[in-house]
Amino acid sequence: MTAAGGGRRNPIAGRTACPYLDRYERPDTGVPTMSARLRGMAQETERIVAAGAYRAPGGRLVEIGAAVRRARAGTRLYGPDPVAVEAPSSKVRTVFEVTGEGSLTAGQRLAQTGEGPTAVLNFASARNPGGGYLNGAQAQEEALCRGSALYTCVREAPDFYAAHRAEPSPFYSDRVVLSPGVPVFRDDRGTLLDVPYEAGFLTAAAPNAGVIARQRPAETGRVAAALATRAERVLEVAAAGGHRRLVLGAWGCGVFRNEPAEVAGAFAAALLDGGRFSGWFDHIVFAVLDRRADSPTRAAFSAIFPA
Repeated sequence: MTAAGGGRRNPIAGRTACPYLDRYERPDTGVPTMSARLRGMAQETERIVAAGAYRAPGGRLVEIGAAVRRARAGTRLYGPDPVAVEAPSSKVRTVFEVTGEGSLTAGQRLAQTGEGPTAVLNFASARNPGGGYLNGAQAQEEALCRGSALYTCVREAPDFYAAHRAEPSPFYSDRVVLSPGVPVFRDDRGTLLDVPYEAGFLTAAAPNAGVIARQRPAETGRVAAALATRAERVLEVAAAGGHRRLVLGAWGCGVFRNEPAEVAGAFAAALLDGGRFSGWFDHIVFAVLDRRADSPTRAAFSAIFPA
């Protein structure tokens, strides 16, 4: 991947990076709707991935074609059974952070500091590659797809989606897709990067606690255990892929209605002292996109993973 010659915020601010904004307007106002802007960004992202290159804001041609091909070829489906991984020869003192930044911001920061590959957890739709990415949806998975070649990579693992479509359970399964070395070429605001970077992505669906509560209320007591098992599977796959620097977060705490404290607890049980993966990873960021440090979701993680 080379560079030739070198309230709520609008996630796609920056007209140089987003020339399509003028093409989608609200009727009678001339102002683009947010979903139209995000659809336009998705279309531009797909053109970039297909071309294997883009023009950076500074005017340089940035080539990503070889990186896209490697990432697609390297994409693998793991699970639902446990993934065999060897414990490291020596353990480390894992650095934990809970931040209010987006997943791509955290991923870029880790990828550009320290050594070794970084992997970002994709809060995935179980049945649709990229969730509502192509339709202008705004959740975390869609943001990852808009900023990288993730969408084309997860489509290399159709069995992940087929298995969940065939099984109606809102608990979903412990399957995880690993896409290594995916080129990331936008920041969290949607601006094209002058210098892209590579990150692995761990695509996994959290249980849909909201649907479970509505349709299977007698089974709500199983959600915490399902989260714990799935969190372990995510960490197994990360370790199997050689990723010791991770971006996790409030996985399934949006439309899936999981309790932030239960999600944080699931990862804590595996990562903190006495957990199976204690001392396995160098640096883990829980990126919770909320600038308020005392927000309930962010506070739930900070209470368990203090700085």
